[in-house]
Amino acid sequence: MSLSGFATPWWFLLLFVVAALVVGYLWAMRRRRRDTMRFSNLEVLDRVAARRQGWWKHVPPALLGVALIMLTVALMGPTAEQRIPRNRATVMLTIDVSLSMKATDVEPSRLEAAKVAAKEFADNLTPGINLGLVSFAGTATVLVMPTTDRAGVKQAIDSLKLAEATATGDGINASMQAIDSFGKMVGGPAGAPPARIVLMADGGQTIPRDMDAPRGAYTKAKEARQAGIPISTISFGTRHGSIEIQGQQELVEVDDEAMQEIAKLSGGEFHKAASAEQLREVYATLGEQIGYETKHTDASKPWLVLGTLTAIVASGVSMFTGRRLP
Repeated sequence: MSLSGFATPWWFLLLFVVAALVVGYLWAMRRRRRDTMRFSNLEVLDRVAARRQGWWKHVPPALLGVALIMLTVALMGPTAEQRIPRNRATVMLTIDVSLSMKATDVEPSRLEAAKVAAKEFADNLTPGINLGLVSFAGTATVLVMPTTDRAGVKQAIDSLKLAEATATGDGINASMQAIDSFGKMVGGPAGAPPARIVLMADGGQTIPRDMDAPRGAYTKAKEARQAGIPISTISFGTRHGSIEIQGQQELVEVDDEAMQEIAKLSGGEFHKAASAEQLREVYATLGEQIGYETKHTDASKPWLVLGTLTAIVASGVSMFTGRRLP
């Protein structure tokens, strides 16, 4: 039973009618008592007083008043918040495959751990979500257009391979183009479905170096916001990750600040994952956020049922105690 909101609150005015009935009942009881004292034989009244119903006679009208209140609340159309699976949305999973993802600060490596978590994300996403896949290093590639076929997405995730450089802005741009193309195909009269980009990277953009350049991640994040496509960023890795380049160990620490700024500029949210377990938890959280939506649904039935049952009980008590309806 909920009172969080009402679809037709103007039915509240009926409660004033219920209040008037209560006042009228109390007035009638007072007048009857007064008339009884004025016109009755007091000696006879004393003999039969013990046989009177006492407070029981007020139970049926009280129950009827409660029933009227409940039925009025039902007419007001109370609503309740309910989480329901989305049946219309687009998600582009955008994964960094630059050489820095070879770092083993997350076992067995950043990329291999990312593959496992991404496939779990695909499996747990609600069936109505269209999921696509983009990989990016020096360039970005749309591996899978948005689809409800999870097997194809997981197969593409397994095929991810490392490459040189990191063009995060190109990855965001490729995801936006895929969302736009898919939206035009399935939009219909209701328009394109709501979309989101899930960007998993270590944040270290190298092409171009300037994040605010036309191809930069910050620029593309602003464009995503204008297009109504928030970016949920996942900064994956630790500050002490390293890879071997030409026989030398090179530090490839994550850039949490960059990933946080991308999320902020796009209107999305930032997540941090420094281990495979944390990454799975982040994907699980995103799956809940993306796969379900909270809607206000009708919650009048419990009030209607209880109001009706209370009215029936009021009638039954009245027939049993006074052999009449209240």
